[in-house]
Amino acid sequence: MIRLPVDVHDPGTLHRTETLFSGMWSVKRALQRDARDAVDAYWAGDVRRETDAKAWRLELGLSREGMERRAYRHMENSRHLAHHVTKALVMHQADEVFETSVSRHLFPDSSGRRHGRPRVGRWWDYTRIPGRARSHTTSRKWETFRLHGTLTGHLNTYRHRSLDRTVITPEQAAALPAGIGVLEQPRHLPAPMRPTGRVQTGEATARNTAKTRAATWWDRTGALAVVFTGGADSRRGDLVLPVRLPSGSGRWPRLLHFLNSPDSWHKIDLVRRRDTSASGGWAYEAHLMVLTGGYASPATKARRTAAAALERVGGIDGNVSNLSIISFPNTFAPADGDVETSRIEPSDAELAALAKARRKDRGRRRALDRSRRASNPVQYGPSKRQQARADRRQAAGLPARTVQTPGGARAANKAGVPKQPYRRDSLSAGYRLNRARLAEAAATQAAAKDHRARRIAEDITADHGANLITEDCDIRTWYRRWGKALQSTTPGRLITAIGRECEKTGGRMLRASTFTTKLSQTCFCGERVPKTLADRIHHCPACGLTGDRDKVSAALCAHVHLTDPDDPSSARLDIVQARHTQIVFHEGLQEALSSQPQRGARPARGHTHAAAHTPGHPGHGPLLDKTPPLGTGLTPNETRPANERHKAHVGTAGCTELTRHPATPAPHRHRADITALRDDS
Repeated sequence: MIRLPVDVHDPGTLHRTETLFSGMWSVKRALQRDARDAVDAYWAGDVRRETDAKAWRLELGLSREGMERRAYRHMENSRHLAHHVTKALVMHQADEVFETSVSRHLFPDSSGRRHGRPRVGRWWDYTRIPGRARSHTTSRKWETFRLHGTLTGHLNTYRHRSLDRTVITPEQAAALPAGIGVLEQPRHLPAPMRPTGRVQTGEATARNTAKTRAATWWDRTGALAVVFTGGADSRRGDLVLPVRLPSGSGRWPRLLHFLNSPDSWHKIDLVRRRDTSASGGWAYEAHLMVLTGGYASPATKARRTAAAALERVGGIDGNVSNLSIISFPNTFAPADGDVETSRIEPSDAELAALAKARRKDRGRRRALDRSRRASNPVQYGPSKRQQARADRRQAAGLPARTVQTPGGARAANKAGVPKQPYRRDSLSAGYRLNRARLAEAAATQAAAKDHRARRIAEDITADHGANLITEDCDIRTWYRRWGKALQSTTPGRLITAIGRECEKTGGRMLRASTFTTKLSQTCFCGERVPKTLADRIHHCPACGLTGDRDKVSAALCAHVHLTDPDDPSSARLDIVQARHTQIVFHEGLQEALSSQPQRGARPARGHTHAAAHTPGHPGHGPLLDKTPPLGTGLTPNETRPANERHKAHVGTAGCTELTRHPATPAPHRHRADITALRDDS
């Protein structure tokens, strides 16, 4: 998939694009409400569901065809949607609602998990209009968004003035060294016109004259543009969105991979993202999906080829503050290679940048709160300080002073529900601008974290190979216990990126259950070494092995075998092989497992659902016979799967006190000594 920015500077084009998103959002909202009501009726009909669940779903319209018929009715009953949207767009939107809301709720995935009850999303979260895939059996059949033009035509239209005149094809532009300007596109791209005149069809009449037909968009060979025909009752013609391509030669090999073969173009989605500098606060893009593999640069291909040739097997131990990776030769013979170890943790510069971003985020949110209070002073009461000042003025006989920005609680009823919904508040232009900046900053930070995770994954696979094993931990329990402390390391994002890079390299990252392996409580010799989360140093009384707890678990991960690679519960630790590794790699293994205590993260303040520990435990572990200094804390390197619901969802097999795992804490059982759990890592 490639992202193609489109130009909507024209007021008419911008209005049509915004109206298109508004109309499709109303369709999706109506479908989500219908799906929610139908799902509630499905779970309420116990007898019908037990008799014939499939027939009951079909009767309620909980199928792909049923959702499409609902979408058609919404479009037909409205008097304005036909001017802006088409039945193909509405049908594909219904398919997406069925897949993302209904199907994932009614049917469990491969791991047995199901999503919750369908909900109605927010307008600000509606950022993508799904297009329908083109027909590859019928020529020139695109029912939604279409991409017209060619890469060669775009190069000829916006050719850079300093580009060598011998460069006339995209292949030649892609072969140029990086740093050379290929395109020179204006700030406002003009919308191309529909081709006119007649073109020859290649056939001849009975009088041996060439047949012709009227020219269409399919005959256009100029600059690239996304075209949408509009609704069935639309009288405003086609919606034409010019496409803007990267100008530098360094990006042209990727453009050549995606755009030089129109036969591989498959589907286009129209996407918007928050951009405070753009007109209307949104920037629009066309996401083109092609029927080819993703682009990989020559350097990336060479790196992945070298990583695939590494005959190694390794283990990963995920942690709140770091990732530990240890790998061995797949033969576990010292003659074939040494023990390799790596530790991934945020640097001081990254921690400082994260703290700065948090301060900015907190400042923006406080500014939003002040702006809302100033625009809706009637909905808020005075703060304690403001009320005390008013009482003093009243006692002194002074006139009351109007409070411009009340700092107290919002006006609510006895149940705590605000008297006026937040959506009915009047918002200033500054509030909307700050809100857009906040959303844009959050998206930028997420993209930066994804980029960092990809770079780290590339380095790990290059050093340790593409065959890795990690513990099957539920990151949600980590967030319940440690909260925002995970934002600095993002272990879930890192592990996901490593698994994706392993697959692209030709290997695979397997997941092993913590119930069947118990890596953190086991030694290489097979001796069980019980440890709490406070014990960060592994010391075996049987064999005398001493090392970092996380690295010991990572090394043991490399000795885990799975009967079914897709089932983490089939994982078993090969104690014989682990003991053999300890003997043959004695010196290298001991050196690899030795490390210094790492920086840690404080747990979330207050009460949480998953942070209870054994009563009477002091909360500090024996780490080098010293109490961890201020600013450090316990770092759990393993967690059990998230606790099941204490109350069953309507129509589902829920979890009760009898079905709850005996080792998991009771739901909603708070412990006041949660903040005592700290770690040195």
